Amino acid sequence: MTKQVMVPLAQGIEEMEAVTIIDVLRRAGAMVTIASVDELNITAARGTKIIADCLISECKDETFDLIAIPGGLPGANNLAASQILGKMLKSQAIAGRLYGAICASPAVVLHHHGLITPGQVTCHPSFTHTIDNGNTKDLDVVVAGNCITSRGGGTSLDFAMELVAQLFTPETVQEVRNGLAI
Repeated sequence: MTKQVMVPLAQGIEEMEAVTIIDVLRRAGAMVTIASVDELNITAARGTKIIADCLISECKDETFDLIAIPGGLPGANNLAASQILGKMLKSQAIAGRLYGAICASPAVVLHHHGLITPGQVTCHPSFTHTIDNGNTKDLDVVVAGNCITSRGGGTSLDFAMELVAQLFTPETVQEVRNGLAI
């Protein structure tokens, strides 16, 4: 059965994180939906243009095995402001389905919606103080139940590979690793 994943985007998102998440999950065989919270044509933090598959309002009633959120500013702030994304993330958590965020988004998006456990999360070092006065783990990737978090652009590949590990078999993880090694 194909795993369904949503990667929400917004203006000013960190392109390295977004593209790495999308690419690695697609290599693993996931059906990835790129859903924008504002408009289909996204200009990322460093000027890269990304075209979303749909607006988040068009897929808000779909069920996803994983919602994976890139970070970056002002992208994370724009994602946090989306009421639709907030509702989807809360439903994801209640249902016990996977959700994750990297860079600023664990603090700016997940914490904003009450979806992290202080002490069981990581984020970009410049945002750790916003989570229970720095009650974060000093690790590149943290898995806490169905929530996966990571530090930032430099850990994008590790984060994406952990998402693959959470969704797929160890054999699929190895196949993706082998494909990335070429």
